[in-house]
Amino acid sequence: MITLQGITWNHTRGFVPNVATAQRYHELNPDVQIQWQTRSLQAFADYSIADLAEKFDLLVIDHPSIGEAAKHGLFAPLDATLPRAFLDDQAANSVGSSHTSYHYDGHQWALACDAATPVASMRVDVLDRLGVPVPTTWDDVMELAKAGHVAVPAIPIDSLMNLYMFWLNEGETPCATPDRFGSDDVGERALTALRELVAACDPVCLTRNPIQTYEAMTRSDSIAYCPFAYGYSNYSRPGYATRRLSYGNLVTRHGERLRSTLGGAGVAVSAHSKHLDVAVDYARFMSEASIQKGIYVQSGGQPGHRQAWQDEEANRLANGYFLATLQTLDEAWQRPRYPGYIDFQNDAGHVVHAWLRGEADVRATLDALNRVHRQYASEVCA
Repeated sequence: MITLQGITWNHTRGFVPNVATAQRYHELNPDVQIQWQTRSLQAFADYSIADLAEKFDLLVIDHPSIGEAAKHGLFAPLDATLPRAFLDDQAANSVGSSHTSYHYDGHQWALACDAATPVASMRVDVLDRLGVPVPTTWDDVMELAKAGHVAVPAIPIDSLMNLYMFWLNEGETPCATPDRFGSDDVGERALTALRELVAACDPVCLTRNPIQTYEAMTRSDSIAYCPFAYGYSNYSRPGYATRRLSYGNLVTRHGERLRSTLGGAGVAVSAHSKHLDVAVDYARFMSEASIQKGIYVQSGGQPGHRQAWQDEEANRLANGYFLATLQTLDEAWQRPRYPGYIDFQNDAGHVVHAWLRGEADVRATLDALNRVHRQYASEVCA
């Protein structure tokens, strides 16, 4: 019996479909068992993948860690063993840039088994009760927020992701050069817009991640709308939460739809695995179109294969979640992936969070973002 160990994050979306696909793979390959363990969502964002690659055969990862993994040879290059036709299919059926986000330094280091980006969510019943239409512009969002009906995840990591979005909307790509995070005038406008939103929401938002935000939205009737949070199709499915959410694309600001920051997850194979061929074959299995739009999505997963997002049955299961948000996924911005980026992301998130808490002025915040960015980006360029 071959036993593989896998690590993912501790939510239905991240865990249950992996267990389901592992069980099915075992039924088809009785000499193989795959055991999945979980870690927190925060650890998913910033825990050392080097340590995980020493302990696990299979790792569900966030794409910004790919540069670090490639530099240190942590993962097996999947293009060395997987058929070209399979990889071509994955590329052709990518949701946004999910597939290419795991391609780095000439190799494919993971398969996009999961796709996500911040999307809009709402309690349609609460909006109806308030007599308010679904927001379509940023002015609509702010009006609803000032009336006390909006929530947004604003812990450090999500605050940075949200800042990226506003920075892009102000007309500049953040972190585009190694010498600075971005220009001061754009940064001031982006930071101000984010703080205006957070200040209009309950301060508890500063302590919530997307999952906690969705739990709050579904456990009471106090929140009508969330303008952007990494999407979880589970909350749009009947029977998952006490109350069901609806989802949609982002609103427009300055006449253009906001572009959120790509997330999602990929399955990678540790270079230390003693059963590389089997681990790679399972990663292929769970990423195939038939599995992604079959038992993967049926088990609460949020697939990375485009055919699943367009599948009629998948959308029926999730109250139209996939088609309702696909455009936002396709328009999402991909973060940097250089070695050391995860440490930058952690430090920069705390800088933005201090600004949102009112503990730093805009000049100090911009200086800190530039300083932290130069610290990590210059190491790559040195």
